[in-house]
Amino acid sequence: MGKLIVIEGSDGSGKETQTRLLYEYLKAQGRRVRRVSYPNYDSPSSSLVKMYLGSEFGPDAYAVNAYVASAFYAVDRFASYLKEWKAFYESDSGDGGEPIVICDRYVTSNMLHQASKLDTPEEKLAFLDWEYDFEYTKGGLPVPDCVFFLDVKPEVSLRLMKDRANKITHETRKDIHEADPGFLEKSYANSLLLAERYGWERIGCCDGGGNLKSIEEIHEMICRKLPL
Repeated sequence: MGKLIVIEGSDGSGKETQTRLLYEYLKAQGRRVRRVSYPNYDSPSSSLVKMYLGSEFGPDAYAVNAYVASAFYAVDRFASYLKEWKAFYESDSGDGGEPIVICDRYVTSNMLHQASKLDTPEEKLAFLDWEYDFEYTKGGLPVPDCVFFLDVKPEVSLRLMKDRANKITHETRKDIHEADPGFLEKSYANSLLLAERYGWERIGCCDGGGNLKSIEEIHEMICRKLPL
């Protein structure tokens, strides 16, 4: 098997940018590397995700419970894995070494966002156990070798997302996750617990004054902690 590296974080934390930079860095080293992103909005497998985020099932994230919403995302990931990168990930090492897959979001996003809908620690733990079994054990998706968590505080994320276009509609109207500051704050608080519980590599993306560090500085922090 190859290596699976995940870039995770709250909405607006720079996951897409850091995934691209890491891909380019490894590619320049001659490594065998592939980049994937979730949800895969170009695939029909993301249809339920787009309906959910577009408020077709209700006006906010809580209109669909954590388990059902997670299934929407899981189906999209399963389809992408089988069609786009399973063969590469399982291929033998060749020139450039072992295959490396870098994911912008992954199963970890269900854990981060959907578990934040649950109130008690017991409910969260039951969900996390279910999620792990559903996608990794029963679904057969590979477990990440490393998860980089981009730690950006909610108030900074909200500022960064203010004028960002919706990734589905390309309009200024936000999806039901991004449009709810309270949900963003709960997801961030939940992510800190997850990073500690699962040993994610926490990348502090803000300086002491609450300002975002440079893209290059964040990239360098990730490269220094690569398990390669």
